[in-house]
Amino acid sequence: MFRTALRNVLAHKARLLMTVLAVMLGVAFVSGTLIYSDTLHNAFRQQSSKGLDNVAIGVTDYGSPSDAAEKRPGLSQAQLDRIASVPGADTATGVVGGFAGAADRDGKLIGQGWSTKGGNFFPGKDGKDRRYDFTGGHGPTGPGEIALDRGTADKGGYKVGDTVRIATNRPVKEYTLSGVFTSDQGEVNAGGSLVLFDTRTAQELFLKPGYFQSATVTGKPGADQEAMQEAIVPLVSKDATVQTGKQLTADEERNLAQSTSALTQILLGFAGIALFVGVFLISNTFTMLVAQRTKELALMRAVGASRKQITRSILAEAGIVGLIASVIGFVLGLGMAAGLSPLMDAMEAQLPSGPLIVGATPVLASLAVGVLITMFAAWLPARRAAKIPPVAAMSSVHATPSVKSLVVRNVIGALVTGAGAATVVGGAALGKETGRMLIGGGAFLALIGIIILIPLLSRPVIALVRPLLDGVFKVSGKLAGLNSVRNPRRTGATASALAIGLTLVTGLTVLGVTMGQAIDKQTTDVVKADYMVTMANQSSMDKSVIEALAGAKGVTASSPQQFASLEGADDSYLNAVGVTPGDVERVLNLKVLQGSLSGLARGEIAVDEKAAASKGYRVGQSLDMAFEDGTKTKLTIGAVYGRNEFVSGAMIDTKVLSRHTPEPLFYSAYVAMDGGPTAANEQALVDSLGKNPAIVVMDSNDIRNQFGGIVNQMLNIMYGLLAMALIIAVLGVVNTLAMSVFERQQEIGMLRAIGLARSKVKTMIRLEAVVISVFGAVVGVVLGTFLAWAIGQTVKDQVVGYSLVVPWDRIGIFLLLAGVVGVLAAMWPARSAAKLNMLSAIKAE
Repeated sequence: MFRTALRNVLAHKARLLMTVLAVMLGVAFVSGTLIYSDTLHNAFRQQSSKGLDNVAIGVTDYGSPSDAAEKRPGLSQAQLDRIASVPGADTATGVVGGFAGAADRDGKLIGQGWSTKGGNFFPGKDGKDRRYDFTGGHGPTGPGEIALDRGTADKGGYKVGDTVRIATNRPVKEYTLSGVFTSDQGEVNAGGSLVLFDTRTAQELFLKPGYFQSATVTGKPGADQEAMQEAIVPLVSKDATVQTGKQLTADEERNLAQSTSALTQILLGFAGIALFVGVFLISNTFTMLVAQRTKELALMRAVGASRKQITRSILAEAGIVGLIASVIGFVLGLGMAAGLSPLMDAMEAQLPSGPLIVGATPVLASLAVGVLITMFAAWLPARRAAKIPPVAAMSSVHATPSVKSLVVRNVIGALVTGAGAATVVGGAALGKETGRMLIGGGAFLALIGIIILIPLLSRPVIALVRPLLDGVFKVSGKLAGLNSVRNPRRTGATASALAIGLTLVTGLTVLGVTMGQAIDKQTTDVVKADYMVTMANQSSMDKSVIEALAGAKGVTASSPQQFASLEGADDSYLNAVGVTPGDVERVLNLKVLQGSLSGLARGEIAVDEKAAASKGYRVGQSLDMAFEDGTKTKLTIGAVYGRNEFVSGAMIDTKVLSRHTPEPLFYSAYVAMDGGPTAANEQALVDSLGKNPAIVVMDSNDIRNQFGGIVNQMLNIMYGLLAMALIIAVLGVVNTLAMSVFERQQEIGMLRAIGLARSKVKTMIRLEAVVISVFGAVVGVVLGTFLAWAIGQTVKDQVVGYSLVVPWDRIGIFLLLAGVVGVLAAMWPARSAAKLNMLSAIKAE
């Protein structure tokens, strides 16, 4: 029987090609993901191990909590000196850092804002800092010098002795480049930017003179790390963390596993979708192969083959096909993994690179997935083949599924679909995280149920377009409509693959467009300012930036967005946003529901409608509140305003807030200017900020792109990942049509013999493909829209202005593309059908 299976595989190479392609693509996705994940994890591990090679002890101290009686910014110099004198300690390096970016020759920030870091040069007695190897010059020795990593210096075209403009959260300053270095630190190796200051300057910029955020301690040869740890713990604050080098390495390993697992799970999820779609193609292929070999299999039964032998023969065929596809897919996966690194670099993901790691897991997983998925998909056709009675060998009529089996299938499908839909609706009504979990389970059930029901749905849905086919395409259209519903199982299996892909694509599109429109509406409805100013790394701005903006030429109104938290008498907290009274109404469109915002200038606060509803606040009410510095006061509510994402919680005069906030957090500022957004006005703001490359000035279009661009970027990534599943679905259409043409050789020959032209035959096959493709797309669009609505119900309370938007234009494009897919998929089968020799086809069995 194994020889028979091998012979059948070799005899049906062309027919099994599509199955091989489907499995191959799915396996390539799985193997490529696993290999890239191992490669990335290894690169991270090597990178971190280099940085921790000489570290015996790591001490981290971010200072005392904000509500502590004693304010302590971090690890003091005195504590560092005591740590350095611990028995077994060789050196103790104090570390302080924060945001710092270098400008290029054109004044633009080098690198992405979030990856531009600043740190301190901490020389030992020999004048060297072991963390950095200088390839030119030396480390900074005074407040006017900085050092740059080699990559940043090369990008900026700088050499030792040049003047470099450096941006921090404070006004931009010019420094002399004292040296260029390389480092084993992760952010530098991954393409990030690192600026080194002398320790005193770095402390002034990022913390406080005389204090550090952390320290690394190297040990003398043979030093006991645990003993050093015990000796250091009493020397630091109870809020500090003291870890041995081994513990740091273990933590780093754990963090690396977590950071890479998210990406791996996402990619494997889409690989699973691709394989799930492939199951339908594989099952369809083997179903049709079994149907075409009815007489052969029946004859084998007649000469003594048992049902088990027939089943094993079909499964052996599937296993051989799966093995071949898995090997090819694994090789493609290697190429995919190798290509992901430059792709991530092009996307500026700032991930480390390293040699390709091919372990046993990707190899075994690829073989197991490919072979098992193929055999699983072929199992049902194999069971059907085993049930073929020997008497069928005497008949030229292929065994057909019974009506009873379709009735049972439809009943099961209706029950599963109903259960899934009810679960989805229940999850939508429940909302929040629990509701989304229910929707996920219900979506799976609904999708399975629809797949089971698709043969039943095909008849009435396709019947709606048959009059159009008959009227426009005459005989070809009539035949195409009849052929589309002739075998509901085959039509359903082919359409299911497209339905799955379009369900996901439509669901993501509807959600993405809805969220994007809600964000866009918030931006256009609330922001009246001509410009919004933020830091490139999304960190807080120095107060001097806010003052510079207010005094810039042409500015008619400006208001910052200062964040703080107020503590109530009942230990509850109210998020507050510091604004400029009078100006805030001119840069933001705030809908006042009760009271007046004029009270902000008198020290009153305004609360949004959500806070007012949840806490029972009303205009005129006096609240006992405590500021972040512990000062207690009574604040009167002067107004209640409409909820929005820009000033949520409460508003208060920034002057009042800043008096009681040790470190004011200004994350953005809104500016209105005389004459509106013009090139001259924008340049005036840039000039007022000292041409700081780390500060971003955005007009209204930039603001909309800032908030809505993330949604579009995520959608594009999802489309790219789902493309694999859609490609497999297209292969399914090609495979089905090719098999159908093979099965209907006699019929096509007869049609040609009675006068149907070759062009009409091609049109018939193409229309059949278009009908099946569009039918699957319609099912996917309907189900995807339903699931998007349900998920939207769980998040609408968190998104201001959320209202479901069905993007009919994009859905129309999806349906049009489904039709185009049908036409393209039919090219080869239609050509083959038109070339059939009518006399040979009539004689074919």
